[in-house]
Amino acid sequence: MKAARGKVHTFGDNIDTDVIIPARYLNSSDPAELATHCMEDIDASFAGRVQKGDIIVAKKNFGCGSSREHAPISIKAAGVSCVIAETFARIFYRNAINIGLPIVECPEASAGISEGDEVEIDFDTGIISDITTGQKYQGQAFPPFMQKIIDSEGLVNYINNSKEEN
Repeated sequence: MKAARGKVHTFGDNIDTDVIIPARYLNSSDPAELATHCMEDIDASFAGRVQKGDIIVAKKNFGCGSSREHAPISIKAAGVSCVIAETFARIFYRNAINIGLPIVECPEASAGISEGDEVEIDFDTGIISDITTGQKYQGQAFPPFMQKIIDSEGLVNYINNSKEEN
């Protein structure tokens, strides 16, 4: 994992897991099915507009609410390559890394990047480049072990791969 690049979809503060994937769809564990309902209660057109590689940029406390793993799964399955936010709810942060969805906290990028901008994130350095405006922001770089988890598409695969190597 070195970088992600895509078009930005913006959201505000306190985007909770019930908005990311409404509870009425939790009877499915199929990522493709969850992706079709991602963000539909806040933006009904999101699932139809999001393209593989796109990026979500949000404000404070993204992923608050219940601890459901379905939320980051639906985002990743929808094609989102990274979520940038001012802050994340801790359980969402952990669930996202556990399923291999890169997330970056960066208040400056959260405030400065606009809907539709094209953005690139270098995961080694944490540098977020807004290709549209030319602005650069310093986000948190991923430690090597977290990059390995994300490269493995999640914690379970990472552990299984580690067992196979030994």
